[in-house]
Amino acid sequence: MKNTIAERVFDFLKDFPPFNLLSKSKVLEIASEVKIIYLEKGKVLFNQNDTNHNHFYVVRNDGISLYKNSENEKTLIDTCDGGDVFGLRPLISKENYLLDAIANEESIVYGIPITIFETEIENNIKVNKYLITSFASKSFDPYTSEQNNNVFTDYITKDNLATTNLHSVNYTKKPLKCSVKSTIKEAAIKMSTQKIGCIVVVDEACMPIGIITNSDIKNKIATGLFPIDASVKKIMSSPVITQSKNLTVLDAQLQMIKHNVGHLCITEDGTSNSKLIGILTNHDVLASLGNNPTVILKEIKRAKKIKEIRNTRNKANQLLKSYLEQNIPLSHISKIISEINDGVTIRVIELSLKKMDTPPPVEFSWLALGSQGRKEQLLYTDQDNALIFEDVDKNQLEETKNYFLKLAGHITKYLHKIGYEYCPAEMMASNPKWCLSLTEWKNQFNNWIINVDEKAILLSSIFFDYNHIYGKSSMAKELTKSIFKTLNERNLLFMYLGKEAIASPSPLGFFKQFLVENNGDKKDSFNIKKRALMPLINAARLLVLSKNISEINNTAQRFERLAELEPQNKELYQSCSYAFKALLKFKTKQGILHNDSGKFIQLESLTKEEKLKLKRTFKPIREIQEVLSVRFNLKA
Repeated sequence: MKNTIAERVFDFLKDFPPFNLLSKSKVLEIASEVKIIYLEKGKVLFNQNDTNHNHFYVVRNDGISLYKNSENEKTLIDTCDGGDVFGLRPLISKENYLLDAIANEESIVYGIPITIFETEIENNIKVNKYLITSFASKSFDPYTSEQNNNVFTDYITKDNLATTNLHSVNYTKKPLKCSVKSTIKEAAIKMSTQKIGCIVVVDEACMPIGIITNSDIKNKIATGLFPIDASVKKIMSSPVITQSKNLTVLDAQLQMIKHNVGHLCITEDGTSNSKLIGILTNHDVLASLGNNPTVILKEIKRAKKIKEIRNTRNKANQLLKSYLEQNIPLSHISKIISEINDGVTIRVIELSLKKMDTPPPVEFSWLALGSQGRKEQLLYTDQDNALIFEDVDKNQLEETKNYFLKLAGHITKYLHKIGYEYCPAEMMASNPKWCLSLTEWKNQFNNWIINVDEKAILLSSIFFDYNHIYGKSSMAKELTKSIFKTLNERNLLFMYLGKEAIASPSPLGFFKQFLVENNGDKKDSFNIKKRALMPLINAARLLVLSKNISEINNTAQRFERLAELEPQNKELYQSCSYAFKALLKFKTKQGILHNDSGKFIQLESLTKEEKLKLKRTFKPIREIQEVLSVRFNLKA
């Protein structure tokens, strides 16, 4: 007799990682033992510090939010939708939970029995790699830089997984070490003299028993927790994580992610019960690979020709694709790709300056606008940029402006060669309108704010999202200060920006169907940028401007800051932040899939689950637009 419940579970699981990496028979075997859990809204599946369960979990319907509790503050770490795995700590590290898992709607969750799953995935490298990277990405606070470094060692594409797995990593064969009888001062002197960031503590038989890093000295000695003449045993991290000398690059990465460490001790037999023969650092792993953020940024900085930058920037596209495949949180992805985009711009400016006959006559600041200014530019997009130069005497203005227009011409041309298309509306620093002195820029913004019209709304919306990339940053800050001074004096612009924000076309029709384009070459396509992303971008911008918040341009971060300032609307703002990241991730995946911007989506190409997932992100759009209507009196 057929097990229809198991078959329905199988039909769902087979389309999502890591189950799509298993054979049909193995997925059926797992599906037959799955525990089906129904959760009402607000119901807790597990709490932080709970003893681990015998299952990990997959969301079937609606969603589960993961929270981190610390010092009476609950922080939303991630929201899991249909197909997302979570609660992996019992499977990966056999430890208690570090997060709360709470249903944000009436939800169905599949509990995957760990013992059966482990049997089915034994020796499957791809499945193990996916689970560990997913575990790592959901275990850390996405706003902690030290943890980011541990999570983001690198994620390898499926195409080169096997090759990388066979490649042995190079480690330091003469590690700095000290006796367990040493004082902290003696160890620190050795580290300082050798200019090495860590030292391994060994016993009489030279077996590793602990490790001290620069951060230990900073956090435990400089803060006064321990005296400098105390034993190294007081501050060392112990036990150490050990591996054998034949460690592969992939294995090294997985061990560092799993144990949340940046160093592995290499011993004769791979255990802590044998002699120390080397040490492997996170930097060593990065150096063994080419397709990772650190190496990409270094290659960009060293590039002598535009062609070299273009080739290196293309590696970032592969990196982006790999991160999305591994289901890494978008907050991590955005930070890394934004650093690479900014690195490209900086190097292009440096090379362009070398093309000029003379150095710049005065200081200047290069601004990124639009998606790059908000640090949301993941795929190649149109250029949006501007240039501020220092004020000069009236008789020098034309000559100075011509110099910077010529410089901007080189920069925009090079960016175009790398892959960033020219802006169709010519909102670029090579346009005389967007290459102005500081005073001219102040006057321009004052005019937009005071003399409000449709053009002013459009331009100010773009230019309010600027981000300083290169040159004298104080000019950008001075411009920001001037803008907010005028806004505080003449806030009529807020009402017009509000009308623009709530006028964005709805994503769904009366019968909850997607509203698509009615004509043109994109007929019947869904415009995810215009109908879903822009309403959230516009709302976040307006709200932070009205609260005099500067220097936070990223849409998700703007909502997160608003959640701190308005506890009564915290849940809505957090929902908006999550929805924006989910939509941007969806757009990026579509862009990679179809080799375009991802702006227009062919709905017939989506699965039923993808459509449901997309629709769930639309709810906060309606709610935030209602908030804007009331707050800025837009109903009339």
